[in-house]
Amino acid sequence: MIWDGITLRPGHHEAGKRDALADAARHGDWDAVFALLGEHPGWVNSGRLGGATWYAPLHQAAWRGAAPEAVRRLVALGAWRTLRTASGERAVDVARRKGHRHLVEPLTPAILHPVPEGTLATIQRHFHGLIRQRAEDLVTLHRLRLPELEPLTEQADPSCWFPVPGMYGGFGYRLEPPGLVVESWCRVVGGSGQRHAIDEGGVRLLDEGFV
Repeated sequence: MIWDGITLRPGHHEAGKRDALADAARHGDWDAVFALLGEHPGWVNSGRLGGATWYAPLHQAAWRGAAPEAVRRLVALGAWRTLRTASGERAVDVARRKGHRHLVEPLTPAILHPVPEGTLATIQRHFHGLIRQRAEDLVTLHRLRLPELEPLTEQADPSCWFPVPGMYGGFGYRLEPPGLVVESWCRVVGGSGQRHAIDEGGVRLLDEGFV
């Protein structure tokens, strides 16, 4: 899976299609949503470019009270039930708030790799520090939304890729008890590859120079 950290509209070559996906989900046009996701499956967890709510299609389904079949289809395509909005809500939280009880069951996350909430939050904080250490200027320039680790806990394969615009590479990360293993590189800079292990105690360099 891919963590889509892009938030800015200017210069995005597919902003129109991203708008079309966000509009279709907002209006409950699920035929259009699934057609667009058929072309761009990596957008299943993406929100509107420039948007403030961070609502992905699954959050819109929860807000509108969509049919359970639409929700299940989004989940089958890779929609994360643990993904949070800007206000910290998961899709199931949105459904409960709106009174859509028929969606509570299909939107309740199935956690395959449980990690204590406090532990995950600490590891995520260390991970974000590593990203900023490696790519601070690009994170700031593009106002990237940094990866959240909670979605890894519901994936059969608890790994993800975070591409960084302008880095010609990014960060691959994977849950491996007792924490996270991260590989990062810039493919146009020889020897830039680094592998780190992250746990509650901090970040440890395991290897470097492999890319």
